[in-house]
Amino acid sequence: MTHYFATVARGLEPIAARELERLGAQGVEPDFTGVRFQGDRALLYRVNLWARTIFRVLAPIQEVKCANAEQLYKGVQRIDWEQYLQPHNTFSVRCTGGNTKLNHTHFTALQIKNAIVDQQRDRVGERSSIDRENPDLLLNAHIYQHRCILSLDSTGESLHRRGYRPAMGIAPLKETLAAALLELAEWTPDLPFLDPLCGSGTLPLEAGLKGLNIAPGQFRDRFAFENWVDFDAPLWQTLRQEAWDGEREALPAPIFGSDRDPKMLHQARTNAQNCGLEKHIQLMEAELSEIEAPRDCGIIICNPPYGKRIGEIQELSALYKLLGDTFKQRFKGWTAYILTGNKELGKKVGLKASRRFPVYNGSIPCTLLKYELY
Repeated sequence: MTHYFATVARGLEPIAARELERLGAQGVEPDFTGVRFQGDRALLYRVNLWARTIFRVLAPIQEVKCANAEQLYKGVQRIDWEQYLQPHNTFSVRCTGGNTKLNHTHFTALQIKNAIVDQQRDRVGERSSIDRENPDLLLNAHIYQHRCILSLDSTGESLHRRGYRPAMGIAPLKETLAAALLELAEWTPDLPFLDPLCGSGTLPLEAGLKGLNIAPGQFRDRFAFENWVDFDAPLWQTLRQEAWDGEREALPAPIFGSDRDPKMLHQARTNAQNCGLEKHIQLMEAELSEIEAPRDCGIIICNPPYGKRIGEIQELSALYKLLGDTFKQRFKGWTAYILTGNKELGKKVGLKASRRFPVYNGSIPCTLLKYELY
């Protein structure tokens, strides 16, 4: 069993922890913006392939003392880097955190890089090159007080970048947050789903992938662990084949998305095509005021503008009031959720929320408001 650390958006730690347990992780412990867990190599691959709510998986290799730059350099030099990196491999160091003496992440990353390449030069007379864009080995360094945890990044580009979405709206919802909202709303594939303000389609697409049991990692070209010295290609191929074999051919219940903006709908349709969902989810151009309930029950989730990035608050008050009126008049029997980063606008819905879930959309503190529409 190896110890791992999954990085997660703030506030989504408990959801990510439950997801990791479902994927077979042991010793799961939520932390601030992350979750510690244990598992074997197959689990590491499986989490990268299947996780819908996490950003990346780190494999800690060593903790070194780092009261200052010199101590950090010496600690990194004591690690045998040959077991992870050969001079013909490229690498990159990403640093987070800091302390009073190491308070600039770029400088800290430079110290670590120098310690590694100096060790290589001393031992074999050659050194690895740095590649910030597409390195063979991605090293993560996290400094807290006088300790630096060095980890191998098994993921590479963040898992929220599924690979199916080149077309994005003005203020797109991250795929990981969309997947987490589906969890918070307790949506299951046997329930109809609707996003009446779907934009570039992130919520219906994430629902579609979950409904058809498609692993989000199937759209990626590559994961960082595929460059590791101990990469097990047959095991990885087996896990991918199992994922393909487990995909459903049809959705158990329909998924709908609508938007008034034809350009946004075009983006949503392009994204649906890229992940093979164009025949499965129904995307419609429609004004909010014209929408009717497509079934007699189901789940609505929408992410209207908050007035911080798009539009202004006065203009948006009417939109929030219209949402409340539409839900109340036409969606009896449904459960609706509105994600908002603006408390005043939330009040304009005019319905009593039965629950409130605090979440972050990027750096914006938001609330997911739940409405039971009896």
